[in-house]
Amino acid sequence: MTAAARVTTAGAVPPAADAETRRSARSGAAGLIGAATSGLFGFVLAVVITRGYGTAGSGAFFAAIGVVTVATAVCTLGAETGLMWALPRRRAGAGGDAARVLPVALLPPLVAAVVVAAVGVATAGALAPRVLGGAAGSGLLVAAFAAVPVVVLMTLLLAALRCVRPIRAYVSVQFFLLPVARPVLVGGAVLVGGGLVAGVSAWLVPAGLALLVCLTLVAGPLGVGRGAALRPERRDWSAFWRFALPRAASAAIDAGNMWVGVLLTSSLAGAGEAGVFGAVGRYILAGQLAMQGLRVAVSPQLSRLLGEGRPDAAAAVHRQLTAWGLVLSWPVYLLLAVFGPAFLELFGSGFTAGATAMTVLALAMLVNTGVGNVQSLLLMGGHSGLHLVATLAGLLVTVSLGLVLIPGHGATGAALAWAAGIVTENLVAVTCAWWVVRHPLVDAPMLGVAAATVAGVGGAAAIGVLAGGRGIPGLLVAVAVLAVACVGLLTLPRVRRGIRVTMRQIRGRGEAAPTASGSVPPQQKGR
Repeated sequence: MTAAARVTTAGAVPPAADAETRRSARSGAAGLIGAATSGLFGFVLAVVITRGYGTAGSGAFFAAIGVVTVATAVCTLGAETGLMWALPRRRAGAGGDAARVLPVALLPPLVAAVVVAAVGVATAGALAPRVLGGAAGSGLLVAAFAAVPVVVLMTLLLAALRCVRPIRAYVSVQFFLLPVARPVLVGGAVLVGGGLVAGVSAWLVPAGLALLVCLTLVAGPLGVGRGAALRPERRDWSAFWRFALPRAASAAIDAGNMWVGVLLTSSLAGAGEAGVFGAVGRYILAGQLAMQGLRVAVSPQLSRLLGEGRPDAAAAVHRQLTAWGLVLSWPVYLLLAVFGPAFLELFGSGFTAGATAMTVLALAMLVNTGVGNVQSLLLMGGHSGLHLVATLAGLLVTVSLGLVLIPGHGATGAALAWAAGIVTENLVAVTCAWWVVRHPLVDAPMLGVAAATVAGVGGAAAIGVLAGGRGIPGLLVAVAVLAVACVGLLTLPRVRRGIRVTMRQIRGRGEAAPTASGSVPPQQKGR
């Protein structure tokens, strides 16, 4: 065995894998900036909805969003992940074959979306009392179902955009246009005295704008209109849908995990409890935005690496980004777990009843973020069936416990059910991912980061509780202690060296998603 081989065997990162972690650092940084912006404006949107419509009204609003989210996830049939998996492995441009994937990926979901929209609009009057808690909500369902085809196309084109343009294009649409426009438009509807239908319609309008932007940005790199072949071959259909169909079910489950809880709570415990649970869920999902930003940033890269038979590099990328996710996500969830009453008080006094639900879900999300984006490793490796197994296990636990716990415990019961589903899904997924990659997904530096984060944030939270309780004064004290501690850490030479290394990685020349051969399409050179 050569000296280099011995070093690699001992656990050092090979040069090729190190180059991939530098590339993932650049993409990940862009994704994180976008996710931070999205999280901020997502919180603003939640405040606008809860303050503008109260507990019962916001419950109906969140339920309508849930209908759009779940219906979209079902109708996309897994094609958005299929595009993220297929496009990085094909040649783009007028002389390539990447454009042939578009009809394969877009037509079946569009047909499904039109059918679902038509049926939903026709049956809205009968569904409203069961889903939204009152016949007055039928207008909400009509607006929600009518928008499904537009949201489905937007979702698919966003996936294509991530693969054929530099990540800043995707970030601009997904993490800036959509989250910034929504609170502005919904807030405008509230200010002019618009009801729930006006508010939900305002929430849906940015999807149409994003669709038009994506159409413009995707056409050029794929060579659409400049000689690229758009007629797929038979093998294109079979290869794409063999991957995408198992993902169809798991995508619906992934997107609908929280919203299933909202709809179950609305049906079994009333719109008020659904509003409380929806408000809690907004915080929980906001804390996950860092992991989402990292996932969308590197998914095409993981697809390429695993397609080239380089699981060691893929595992190295995964470990690096999981460590980033721990540093960025765990402090948020630890503070949410301890200071739930303070965060919910910002929505209004009627929402503080969800403090226990907040603590339960925040602790469960420590597991979700702690294992990293193992779902992406499964999907980008072509193992959508294994991913479906994990998501079905989580859904079964969530729905089974929800039917038992929600009638008697409302939002808290929904949180317990969802938390159990989260833990179940992630434990199954990380086991399957290790079996697929066969390289370590956890290492000593990651464990050190996790321990340091828990110790630091836990200590600051304890000081905050002792000084000001679990309300807003205690939260402010804890945040102040953390700020002082962070400034102190910056004085340590080891910390400064680590930051310099990371910044050098991020400042490297930006790259678009490579094709299967590893080259950048001509349309993207120099961008």
